[in-house]
Amino acid sequence: MSRLWYRQPAGFWEWEEALPVGNGRLGGMVYGRTDYERIQLNEESIWYGKPLDRNNPDALGNLEKIRELIFGGEIEQAEKLMLTALSGCPSTQRTYQTLGDLYLISDLDTEQECKEFVRELDLEKAICRVSFLQGDVRYEREVFVSKPEDCMVIRFAADAAGMISLRARLERDRFLDGVGRLSQDTVFLYGGLGEGGTHFTTVLKAVAKGGRVFVTGEHLCVEGADEVILYLTACTDFQDIRNGTATHGSGEQICENLAKKAEVILLEACAKNYEEVKKRHIADYQALYHRVSLQLGGEEKDAIPTDERLKGSVGGDAGLSKLLFDYGRYLLIASSRKGGLPANLQGIWNKEYLPPWDSKYTVNINAEMNYWPAEVCGLSECHEALLDFIPTLVKNGRETARKMYGCRGWTMHHNTDAFGDTAPQDICISATYWMMGPAWLCTHFWTHYEYTGDREFLKKIFPVMLEAALFYLDFLVEKDGVLMMCPSVSPENTYRLPNGQKGAVSYGVTMDNQILRDLFSQCIKAGEILEGTDFSAHLKEMGVMENCGEFIDKIVDACGKLSPTQIGSDGRIKEWMEEYEECEPGHRHISHLYGLYPSHQISVDKTPELAEAAKKTLEMRLRLGGGHTGWSRAWIINFYARLHDGEAAYRNIELMLEQSTYSNLFDRHPPFQIDGNFGVVSGIVEMLLQSDEESVRLLPALPGAWKDGSVKGLRIAGGGSVSMEWKDGHLDRCVIEAGNPMKRVIRYGDIADEIMLASGKTEWNPVRC
Repeated sequence: MSRLWYRQPAGFWEWEEALPVGNGRLGGMVYGRTDYERIQLNEESIWYGKPLDRNNPDALGNLEKIRELIFGGEIEQAEKLMLTALSGCPSTQRTYQTLGDLYLISDLDTEQECKEFVRELDLEKAICRVSFLQGDVRYEREVFVSKPEDCMVIRFAADAAGMISLRARLERDRFLDGVGRLSQDTVFLYGGLGEGGTHFTTVLKAVAKGGRVFVTGEHLCVEGADEVILYLTACTDFQDIRNGTATHGSGEQICENLAKKAEVILLEACAKNYEEVKKRHIADYQALYHRVSLQLGGEEKDAIPTDERLKGSVGGDAGLSKLLFDYGRYLLIASSRKGGLPANLQGIWNKEYLPPWDSKYTVNINAEMNYWPAEVCGLSECHEALLDFIPTLVKNGRETARKMYGCRGWTMHHNTDAFGDTAPQDICISATYWMMGPAWLCTHFWTHYEYTGDREFLKKIFPVMLEAALFYLDFLVEKDGVLMMCPSVSPENTYRLPNGQKGAVSYGVTMDNQILRDLFSQCIKAGEILEGTDFSAHLKEMGVMENCGEFIDKIVDACGKLSPTQIGSDGRIKEWMEEYEECEPGHRHISHLYGLYPSHQISVDKTPELAEAAKKTLEMRLRLGGGHTGWSRAWIINFYARLHDGEAAYRNIELMLEQSTYSNLFDRHPPFQIDGNFGVVSGIVEMLLQSDEESVRLLPALPGAWKDGSVKGLRIAGGGSVSMEWKDGHLDRCVIEAGNPMKRVIRYGDIADEIMLASGKTEWNPVRC
């Protein structure tokens, strides 16, 4: 069984020791304590404040002056002007907050020794369990968040009758408006998130076998029960606030209506018996989780508690790689489901009112990294939370493009919030003024299409892609026959000019060109696939007078004028158009290798010179301190996998475990960011399988530590899956299941076998080649 497990509870204040549960919308961090349990709560729409229009009214009037200064080499003056004229008004977006805490105080005989304590997170069933012996009584607890029932379920049980007595209390520090009771078995907590902001209500209900249930003050109490099941859910009016359709009335009246809505959810859940609720939860979860399985050996170390195992991770614990793989998929299923908001910087798990970076959606890599493993691991439904969110950015993005830059189309900057704010975030010269978010996010549309072949989906989102491309066509500046973004930055990095001056703002940044090349080429391909479909109404709405074919021709022309990825005099990929000295040569962002991963523009097979330059770029970054954040280390794993260097990729998995992982296996930036948990999953996949529209490469970066293993169900571009077994580092068996007939080059080592895959299963054997 794949699980995280421990011999002790999480410390009361040690959030990074608690274990996460969730159903995409609701989340909890279970501390697994004996007599004083704590479950920190989250709900995806708890974002403080109302939507804001923060577009800077002085941006457009200063844009040409800023460009003139940049092209004239007056970087300091350009940056000084940008800090005032291009920053948002006000400078910050909204903040994701905790829903609060649930405290569960049990009446235990604490004078008796607590023995045989086990705390675990079962990744096979998405259930957190606690078991211990207090005196002669064994107590057991199960916690999960059900997607079918849309609530958290907590079961207390003992092997002796009448031994369950507890007091439950909902808390949100001082950031609430009140508490109340709906009946003698149901309590609630409610509040509002600032003037004009979202209202919320959290409701808790108890169902006991034996004993009695009652409310005293704000406590939901149980005495002398054989078993107790607690049901918890929360409701908000976030969608109405975001859409501008909120009802008028007092906050208390709105929250009372939300409480009634939540109570209906709980009544429907507790109308079923506990085993049925649990069975439905497991079935829903396993329908996603069991699509892929990985075996790497090392099962004998599963008997070691996870925190102890982590301390001894360096030196060949292949099973920990599998555990990271399983855990990352678990976290994606638990934090991102169809119909909800996408996973943010912390998934859905956040204990703060002012969390690091506001726990927003940072789109200069972090939000995208969250979804790198989605399609390849068969979790398209989880990806849909992001895919459905992107079009909601278009309305605000149009206003930002028009008001700040005088452009058609839609744009955004390096962050957004749940309300889809697209104005610049912060006043940070190396980050705030990056505008490639729409282009990078739109590549996720294409990835989803590549793996699913869903033509109707492509047809639906194609206008969003075209409108993103339209912004760049309007914004790009032509200099010496080359189109380039100006102003721009290489995310969060800085350079030094020949005069010693430090700078961040530039033009024609390598990452910009690589991302635009992907967006433009994907628009071109989508246009070919959808040829004959009438998009005239969409184009007219966008302010485009040409027909679709003519507009695509403009994209083709622009794509041809982008600067290619260039190699510097030192043999490394150039990060900027000019060959600047880096102020921080070990920087965590390695943005100029976007073309290596997640893009396919740089590859060992097709662009060996660029691949070698990418390798030198990586080696230099790491030698000078790179990879010091968890998500950056995860990106490096993917890079080395694409370079077919399994030993380097695996060494970085070990370093991630050693330096960038908390005891509950959360990614350690520090602080916690969930992107690294997802990035390492995609990295492990890339080590085992790589695919594009032309080829499928088997075991491209298999390390010696994984000499025996198997994987089932990994998805490939074009639609289909691959299952493999290998022994002593060599492929033993491979089955490719194609969703439709397609020609592919199967690559394994030096073998390149072009075959026609029929629909259904094809067994491929390297011996026959």
